[in-house]
Amino acid sequence: MSADATPAAPARPVSARHFVRLKLRVMANNFRGQGWRIAMFIGGALLGLWFAASGFFLFAAPGLTDNGRYAVLVAAAGGGLLVLGWLLLPLVFFGVDETLDPARFALLPLPRRTLVTGLFVAALISVPVVAVLVAASGLVLTAWSLGGWSAGVVAVVGVLAGLLLCVAASRAVTSAFATMLRSRRVRDLAAVLLAVVAALLGPLQIFGLAALREADWDRLAGVATVIGWTPLGAPWTAGIDVAQGRVWAAPVKLLITVVALVALLAWWSRSLESAMVGAASAGKAPARRGVDGGAVAQLFPRVAGWARRDRFGALVAREARYWWRDARRRANLITIAVVGIFVPVMINVTGGDFAAVGDEGFTAAASDSSPVVVTISMVFVGVLAAVTLANQFGFDGSAYAANVVAGVPGRVELRARITAFSLYVLPMLTVVAVVLSLLLGEPGWIGLTAGALVATYGVGLAVNCLVSVLGAYSLPETSNPFAMNSGAGLTKGLLTLLAMLASAVAAVPMVVAAALLGDAWLWLALPVGAGYGLGAALLGAYLAGDVLDRRMPELLATVTPRR
Repeated sequence: MSADATPAAPARPVSARHFVRLKLRVMANNFRGQGWRIAMFIGGALLGLWFAASGFFLFAAPGLTDNGRYAVLVAAAGGGLLVLGWLLLPLVFFGVDETLDPARFALLPLPRRTLVTGLFVAALISVPVVAVLVAASGLVLTAWSLGGWSAGVVAVVGVLAGLLLCVAASRAVTSAFATMLRSRRVRDLAAVLLAVVAALLGPLQIFGLAALREADWDRLAGVATVIGWTPLGAPWTAGIDVAQGRVWAAPVKLLITVVALVALLAWWSRSLESAMVGAASAGKAPARRGVDGGAVAQLFPRVAGWARRDRFGALVAREARYWWRDARRRANLITIAVVGIFVPVMINVTGGDFAAVGDEGFTAAASDSSPVVVTISMVFVGVLAAVTLANQFGFDGSAYAANVVAGVPGRVELRARITAFSLYVLPMLTVVAVVLSLLLGEPGWIGLTAGALVATYGVGLAVNCLVSVLGAYSLPETSNPFAMNSGAGLTKGLLTLLAMLASAVAAVPMVVAAALLGDAWLWLALPVGAGYGLGAALLGAYLAGDVLDRRMPELLATVTPRR
């Protein structure tokens, strides 16, 4: 080595700021030249701002109204839901923010403490964190209004500690379950859970409003006091305790928060190594079914095991397998199951409202129902079930090219798709018909409900076969059941509305018959409805099949995702 050589400057140790710079740079690179990403980020930021503003006024309500009676209830319940949300939602959305995936740092010689600190600080740079901070600031306003500046300062410390607790909980959970969450089956389960939650938003909102109207607030305040002494509510209620004269409780609750935060970080640190390795066990190989039929039989799922081993049967088996495995398709099936039960019950059993009776919880405020009202509600469910096929070729995307190259006749294609879809939908419609009739206390109406459902579902299939051929659009190549290409949301809305209106009009004869034929229709509804629906579905597949034969290349170009 030459004497004039300049020694290399010692490498600076990696600190949290390097992780922050890395995340900001990756975020900026993702937006470069991607206008749709920028639009999605802005839309997400606006949505987060809306939630933040709503949360702020909810938390600030006791202070703005100068009524501290329910301040602890608002702080403990709202803050506890925030912590639970940060604890559970990462199990569904894990992998969305891949810049924080510990597996990306597996080959770097970084100490575990540096990794934990850096990833934790970088996790604080996100729209959800800012939204939670803005929303929880309402607690600062409440504490300041009720107890002066000292309570406000304690509330600031509590809100910041609670926010750190939320982020630490989410990071610890995702690292602890990283190996499992990288499994395709678990990701599919996460998509299913997300679809269930989305489908239940309406029912939960109605139940929640009913609960608020009839709630025993004094009893809930006692429950909130207990929650306030747990890590779920301790940081959020510390400032309220100071405002209400319980100064001694504030340091104890902050200590509880610090202990929980340290425990979560320690858990994260211990599970970080497994998260970085991310080795998933292949698990026990599934047992093969009987050798009858050889390899071909393995391609037919159990639900389609009856199908013939020919072109039609192969198409049915493929579609049946996709409806069970594809997260986007399965999300639609879940929506049918949830809404199919909820809407008829709301219309026929409760009259659109709920009542609470004393301490016995919710009881249905039963309304007078009739065969006409029941039939109308069944029309809605049948229309909803069939409209899922309005963009059935969009689910395939570029994979539809295999059917085009093979020259599958349009009528065979559509009949097979209808059959596979009905293998899952018809049992659900049967459950809806039976459950609703039993809830109404009219077992004799099972034929009425089932007939209206089958008829409407059949005419809906006919309408949506034609709509799916003429009005298809592409979907993004992702497992997210709610992902849409830019501009496709309006297209989807218009097509769905058109298909539902046409299907409802075609099902009007069932409503007219229920109104005019009286008790005789209770016996005729099922056979007439089954014949009407089956005939309409076959006719729709026949007519739309001819159109499909002429438009196969154009349809393939339409549903192929643009990059």
